[in-house]
Amino acid sequence: MSEQRRKEIKIQIQLDEETAQGVYSNLAVVNHSDAEFTLDFIFVQPQAPRAKVRSRIITSPKHARRLIAALEDNVRKYEQKYGPVDEGPKTAAPEVGDYH
Repeated sequence: MSEQRRKEIKIQIQLDEETAQGVYSNLAVVNHSDAEFTLDFIFVQPQAPRAKVRSRIITSPKHARRLIAALEDNVRKYEQKYGPVDEGPKTAAPEVGDYH
């Protein structure tokens, strides 16, 4: 392997003010094809019959696997610092119909 490939590439990530504010999501819907995963992050208001997709992320299967690993690592670190996450009662996920 060449010396250039061994060097770590440092990426400078830009975050504009609007994106830095983030959006709140309390439901995620995940779909996939053979080429990609689609993650829709949704905000559901209690007792409301409609919900809005706040953000949609489309990513590769390889990146989806890395995302799962990063989330597991961060939840483990969170629980080491703050204690176990209480998942609450096991209830059925809300039925999500077709959306556009």
